[in-house]
Amino acid sequence: MKPCVLLLLLIITGCQQNSPSLALGTLERDRIALTATANEIVIALPVAAGQLVKKGDVLVELDETLQIAQVNRAKAELLKTQAYLDKLENGARPEEVGKASAQVTGAKAALLESEINYQRLQDLAKNNLASQAELTKSIAIRDETIANLKSAQQTLMQLINGTRLEDLVIAEAQLAAAQAVLASENKKLKNLTITATRDGILDNLPWNLGERVTMGSPLAIVLAGKAPYARVYVPETARVKIKIGQTLTVRVDGLTQTIEGKVRWIANEPAFSPYYALNQTDRARLMYLTEVQLPDTQQALPNGLPAQVELP
Repeated sequence: MKPCVLLLLLIITGCQQNSPSLALGTLERDRIALTATANEIVIALPVAAGQLVKKGDVLVELDETLQIAQVNRAKAELLKTQAYLDKLENGARPEEVGKASAQVTGAKAALLESEINYQRLQDLAKNNLASQAELTKSIAIRDETIANLKSAQQTLMQLINGTRLEDLVIAEAQLAAAQAVLASENKKLKNLTITATRDGILDNLPWNLGERVTMGSPLAIVLAGKAPYARVYVPETARVKIKIGQTLTVRVDGLTQTIEGKVRWIANEPAFSPYYALNQTDRARLMYLTEVQLPDTQQALPNGLPAQVELP
């Protein structure tokens, strides 16, 4: 073999021995799907797909007409239950007590009159000057006036003593239920305005302006995070050497310089065949999914680029 060829082979072999082992994968971002909570029409799309968004930015607006009516209905029911509770707590007005007291006085007067009429007819009946039918009728009228007096007295006592504790508890429970319904309706109204829950890139708007969306369908897709992370597969032989927070070197296709990233997550279970199904030689083929977060300075890097992480 010629000396130059032998030297070239030695150089190649040395480079291969000195080159670090790599975990292969791609650049990714967390994909957040913001879904519809009602079958309503899209009335506004303030942000175009592909734009950077901040947490709280409005991405999609749905028609609120029907839900606003539901909120107003819940408010009216809340006012009704609140007024009823106030009425029970405040008790009867002086005018109502005065009216009930007057009814008691009138019932006493009616009873006195019916009692006198009964006594008179009873004396006449003894002398055969009144019929038995007239006497029976006077007894019925007297008994009726006694019942009316008792009813008026009970009504007056109810107004004076105030509301029963049980009625107050029922009214308070009805008020709490009305408050809960109003809170629920307000939350539904708020959910018709779709906002970004994290900083990131608005990747896609599946529905067009004017379309009626389907409940549960995605309205906006956000790729969260300023910079992507390298999603790679680490071989079993290197798994024990990698820990959360560890700094690793990342290579990205198209970039000449390497990037320092930190391990943000690493799987505890292998992604491929379970270890108990492999022999000692095949266990080196096990792969553990790993995510290495790039610094915010790499915000411009798009998703999907091939990436390699140098293993320790």
